[in-house]
Amino acid sequence: EAKVSGSPERLSIESLISLFQKYVEKGGYNCTLSKTEFLSFMNAELAAFTKNQKDPGVLHRMMKKLGTNNDGQLDFSEFLNLIGGLAMACHDSFLKAVPSQKRT
Repeated sequence: EAKVSGSPERLSIESLISLFQKYVEKGGYNCTLSKTEFLSFMNAELAAFTKNQKDPGVLHRMMKKLGTNNDGQLDFSEFLNLIGGLAMACHDSFLKAVPSQKRT
């Protein structure tokens, strides 16, 4: 396995691309996540989130909301919207847990 070097930002971007590609259908020219692939991604990579959901339809609604072009698939841009939303939620949670600091 080749060692990848670069800035943390570059490595983060490469990790996101690799993560997306891991779940994209193999073969052919398919650069989108199907509903099955999305569910597989969510259950494997974000199991803590999915296991805590009381509503079994939440993942289906998430995919529908993320799919901005209504094709029933998630392209990389739509996938990044999911990751960005999760990052924002984590950041908000972090800010609530940290005592307020006076901003200058």
